[in-house]
Amino acid sequence: MDFRPTEEQVLLRRSVREFAETEIRPHVREWDQEQRFSPDLMPKMAALGLLGIQFPEQYGGAAMSAIDYCICLEELARVDPSIALSVAAHNGLCASHIFTFGTDAQKQQFLIPLARGEKIGAWGLTESTSGSDAASMRTTATRSGDGWVLNGSKTFITHGRICDVIVVMAVTDRAAGRKGVSAFIVEQGTPGMTAGKKEDKLGMRASDTSEVLFDNCRIPADHLLGEEGQGFINTMQVLDAGRIGIAALAVGLAQGAYEAALRYARERKSFGKVISTFQAIQWKLADAATKIEAARLMTYHAAYLKQQGHRTTLESSMAKLYASEIAVKVADDCVQIHGGYGFVKDYPAEKYFRDVKLTTIGEGTSEIQRLVIARQLLSAS
Repeated sequence: MDFRPTEEQVLLRRSVREFAETEIRPHVREWDQEQRFSPDLMPKMAALGLLGIQFPEQYGGAAMSAIDYCICLEELARVDPSIALSVAAHNGLCASHIFTFGTDAQKQQFLIPLARGEKIGAWGLTESTSGSDAASMRTTATRSGDGWVLNGSKTFITHGRICDVIVVMAVTDRAAGRKGVSAFIVEQGTPGMTAGKKEDKLGMRASDTSEVLFDNCRIPADHLLGEEGQGFINTMQVLDAGRIGIAALAVGLAQGAYEAALRYARERKSFGKVISTFQAIQWKLADAATKIEAARLMTYHAAYLKQQGHRTTLESSMAKLYASEIAVKVADDCVQIHGGYGFVKDYPAEKYFRDVKLTTIGEGTSEIQRLVIARQLLSAS
């Protein structure tokens, strides 16, 4: 494996970085305060292929590799992690689920407009009483005539209020346990589907998060995604790949925090010297740079294996766990290096500090990652 970037990847990183610096950075504080996802970004991101990164051109995608996907998320998260989160949820959850398990007709109807950026996607798994314990979900789907009727609610849904399409997991056979969960595609505007409470979040505030409610929501039979009863199993496969995206997001966030700390350390003077000359600061910067590079390589390794068609349950969880937890440390040190200025909104340190915590929670908490890793190790021994 050679993870040295190709010329195309160097150009890709530069292009996404320039986009993030010009189109996102000037608005970061405004969008954070207003808790607003700017719809103006959609066509601009679509023009760069950022809303269909890994999907084939025949489905409107940019046909990039899994490592290219990581590069895109890194560069977005380096400037604003909340925008990277939206891109990850759209690509790695909703569109990916449809691409991996959908029929060709479903791909033609739903994936193409998602990959082109004409529509925005959401993915509904979590409920108020079933987060990590996804198998205990309460949302149900029952057969009715030539279709299905959904009842229940999903919470902490990225794009819950603004999505055009959502993939929803629901129980179709309670007695079958995990083998009684199925996935469905629901379009915005379907009677019985409504947006619930918008969450007032600590961080990632520019990424829309809300409840989605289903009250006798009737959908056609051909909106069943994948085989009936395979929804939970398919969901775990989607999450294996999705965790690589969150790992890349964490790496990018850590990179942004590190660069902010480095920049401030070179400018701030104390006791007549710039603080970058003090060993205490130097060691924090050295540790941060080393951990970021290690997390990046773990993430690229998982992405490489995915690209080769290998199962990545172990590697994805390892990358997600390590990248998210070192990102928390780097963001913490960024605030510490800024001192009092790390505690005010005039500098980016406090936003990285607020945003980063979600990376240890979303798409499986750190505790769940450790359980997944341990089970993989024990089952292989």
